[in-house]
Amino acid sequence: MTDDIHVMEVLGNAKVTVKNGKVVDVSDPIISFCPLFAKHRGINEINKESIQKNVEFRIESFGLFTKNRVVLDDSPFVGFGTSEIFMSALKKGFLDAVVVVSDCAGTVVTNNPELVQGLCGRISGIIQTTPIKEVIEKIEEANGIVLSKDDALINQIKGVELAIKRGYKKIGVSVSNLKDALEIKKLEKNDVKIITFGVHTTGIGLSDYDEYLQYIDLISACASKNLLKSKSFNIKAQAGSGVPIFALSNSGKELLFERLKEIDKPILITTNEKLPYFTENPQ
Repeated sequence: MTDDIHVMEVLGNAKVTVKNGKVVDVSDPIISFCPLFAKHRGINEINKESIQKNVEFRIESFGLFTKNRVVLDDSPFVGFGTSEIFMSALKKGFLDAVVVVSDCAGTVVTNNPELVQGLCGRISGIIQTTPIKEVIEKIEEANGIVLSKDDALINQIKGVELAIKRGYKKIGVSVSNLKDALEIKKLEKNDVKIITFGVHTTGIGLSDYDEYLQYIDLISACASKNLLKSKSFNIKAQAGSGVPIFALSNSGKELLFERLKEIDKPILITTNEKLPYFTENPQ
């Protein structure tokens, strides 16, 4: 049997390697606390042991990195996550397709809100993945298009090109490499609008933020102090205060508002010239 190997950046920006469904390596985390995982999973200290247990929980609960992968979901994990925002935008017609990254498949294009949430709602930053036929078949049955079924290539620029080729005009795309956002924005035409969403931002250098943040519409704060220091950091709106999502353009702000309409909880709306606002400062 050919080994299937998957590498994902998870809690604390640690890299976890999973081989044939088993965790085989966990690197040292660079931070020790994440308010998101403390709130939703009760993880108050990020270390190798808690990281391994969390990834094993994901493997057991929804088949992460295995042929048992659950690919459809309509339940929000957080109020304002990347997948939740994209899910709402697709439902409302603000976007007609999104380009995301999934374990077992790589870059995926889809217009199915439940597929977006199922693939991305409970994963972290996929660095490397191996194609798993059974998962790819499930994705295709759910109206997903896998960029490269042979090698599960992760390439968001090519993913957007594929979405445009398939006739989509209003496209959302997740980007973990901010440099990709520049090339992706070059693909915009008169009738093609692309919303870029910066994800897994912990560890990105200040110079990259200064140069490429202007091409980002939405971004997750994660634990990035450099994001907050960047001269290009211009907040239009903020959602959340533990691990906030920032809208950096009017289009990004509209996506946040579309998501806000679907949240069935009391919501405070106010203006604040002192953004960003955190309940707990990033490490």
